Amino acid sequence: MSAASPLRLALVGGGPGSFIGPVHRMAAELDGAIRLTAGAFSRDPAKNAEAAAAWGVAPGRAYGDYRAMIAAEAAREDGARLVAVVTPNHLHFEVSKAALEAGLHVMSDKPAPLNLAEALALEGVVAASGRHYGLTYVYTGYPMVREAREIVARGDLGAVRKVIVEYSQGWLSRPIEREDNKQAGWRADPAQSGVGGCIGDIGVHAFNLAEFVVGAPVERLCADVAAVVPGRTLDDDCNILLRFAGGARGVLIASQISAGARNGLTIKVYGEKGGLIWSHERHTELTLDWLDGPSQVLHAGSPYLSATAQAASRIPTGHPEGFIEAFANIYRDFAAAITGGADGGLVPGIAQGVRGMAFVETAVAASGAGWVTLQGDGR
Repeated sequence: MSAASPLRLALVGGGPGSFIGPVHRMAAELDGAIRLTAGAFSRDPAKNAEAAAAWGVAPGRAYGDYRAMIAAEAAREDGARLVAVVTPNHLHFEVSKAALEAGLHVMSDKPAPLNLAEALALEGVVAASGRHYGLTYVYTGYPMVREAREIVARGDLGAVRKVIVEYSQGWLSRPIEREDNKQAGWRADPAQSGVGGCIGDIGVHAFNLAEFVVGAPVERLCADVAAVVPGRTLDDDCNILLRFAGGARGVLIASQISAGARNGLTIKVYGEKGGLIWSHERHTELTLDWLDGPSQVLHAGSPYLSATAQAASRIPTGHPEGFIEAFANIYRDFAAAITGGADGGLVPGIAQGVRGMAFVETAVAASGAGWVTLQGDGR
């Protein structure tokens, strides 16, 4: 798709006060393959109009309700073809379902819906619709994460033996959900977030990243999932042992009460011959440590990387790209799959959505109960 004829996008959610909504918009439009043309940004008419004006959306295409938006855009010759769902979790299923059944493609913020039952139902909707469905597990869009996946898949490390993935934050160390903090409020509310707090917010990112890089599913887990801050209903700290298909052992840590931690996502994969380390705080680098050789540091944008990693970089090595660009890689790959029939294999989809919700519900239900099996679809 050329910049002259971009894929038309409609946004549900993302109005003033949203963190992730503007990220979706910037990422979607970065490469010129997608253009925001419509939206139901907020239930508040003033905020809805404010978002439309800020983002160049015509007033007549800023809708007060997502149902009205989907119906109107699906009927227009120049209507949106893609809907991005950037609401709290409890709306993901109904918005995605409505858009898919109207013949529109969907990109949803993670996790796919509120719970596993909805994820399985949505899987059927996606299949019946014949439309594309993607999830913004954004960290899979980083060039050096894609390079790590290639290295493991090539067998450079030998058989994988050990996987450690950690995602630590500290912003919920105090009960700020009781202080009218919008971002904390919905994440601490089971009606909007689901049965998982921290595990559903960032734990699913760590889980998805581990399966993406290793290239093998988690088959069993042993979970310790807890609400550490007194009075909090949903978990805010998780420590989970993992067993992957093929025999690799793993550890997953997800925490939002690790005071002082900002956005500390790191993955380490160790095989028979060596290991790799990728950290979000140094995301343009991938470190390889060998059993019988010197350590190596690979840099994003370098010509010695795989074609997959090189395609995910827009500027030469030494010029750092980050969160928006990783998001944009997901959107760019998704747009190519929609408009040109390109392989969208690196874009997380409904299968990853079902996996994520099965992981959340299994870990929460089995916390403290020892080892349990994680089925492919949770059933």
